[in-house]
Amino acid sequence: MKTDNSAIASPPVALHMAADRRRAWRGTLLAGIGVIAFSGSFPATVFAMRGLDPYLVAIGRAAFASIVAVICLKVAGAPLLPPRAHLRSYGLIVLGVVVGFPLFSGLALHSGASTAHSAVVIGLLPAATAACAVLRAGERPRVLFWLACAGGVVSITAFTLTRGSGEFAGADLLLVLALLSAAVGYTEGGRLARAEPGWRVISYALVMAAPLTVPATVVLALVTDPRLTAVSLAGFAYVSLISMFLGFIPWYAGLAIGGIARAGQVQLTQPLLTLVWAWLLLDERFGVATVVAATAVLVCVAVSQGSRRGADPGRERGLRARARRRSLPDTGESGAGRA
Repeated sequence: MKTDNSAIASPPVALHMAADRRRAWRGTLLAGIGVIAFSGSFPATVFAMRGLDPYLVAIGRAAFASIVAVICLKVAGAPLLPPRAHLRSYGLIVLGVVVGFPLFSGLALHSGASTAHSAVVIGLLPAATAACAVLRAGERPRVLFWLACAGGVVSITAFTLTRGSGEFAGADLLLVLALLSAAVGYTEGGRLARAEPGWRVISYALVMAAPLTVPATVVLALVTDPRLTAVSLAGFAYVSLISMFLGFIPWYAGLAIGGIARAGQVQLTQPLLTLVWAWLLLDERFGVATVVAATAVLVCVAVSQGSRRGADPGRERGLRARARRRSLPDTGESGAGRA
């Protein structure tokens, strides 16, 4: 009888494992869509700065995206501000991805960093996001995951050195500040997206920042003498609508569903996608080193995607139920986020 009971109990366990795998790969797919959207951010920023001040581009993109956010929240009948219990996390998102990343990365590009160089330095972002996920989201990836992550970091660092002078410049410091800002914003957004749809998470962050970004945008537009051309407007439209809003919808949903550390590793492909856009749109050239880096990074992504430790379904269900009772995001590795 005991043997029969064990046989009867096996299918539900297998079903849970299969459901976990499907959810993880769905999260990876959604995160990948977000990465494709973000990969055009640097070239679009360069285009925007051909007629607009870098501060205006960095702050103005959030101001214009906040208008879209308000419209979406109103149409959905949702409140314009998040629950008070989540204000600290939304504040970190504002500092990280609404203000910090656009400002630091834009200033780095303005100070002379090429799109290609910026892309590969920011390629360290998945490692920083994974570290934040361990500290803030309670995720515990396997050792193989960290080895794959380290391999991606080494590949990107080596690629950066082959294309640059090998010296740490002011632009590099700005890029490091940009990736740290994004890592914090991604982690907090991924946590919140376990309880809220991804579009609502980024909408709340943009609305919270609006009292700062909207007046600052108006002042910057008056004092910086913007030159509105088709190119600058197209670049600004991209970073405002796609980089600052639409790209975050699948991105946050993917982080919530697939796990912040695991799904975030898809971003290792973003530097290579950005290089392609830089070649097509900005006529920046690259050689064999790019192909080698692409192969190494894609291998690291594949290994990291297969190294996620199996989760305890009962424990995860308990964590999610407790989070719902407390009206706080759960801390399990793969939350049931909504797109």
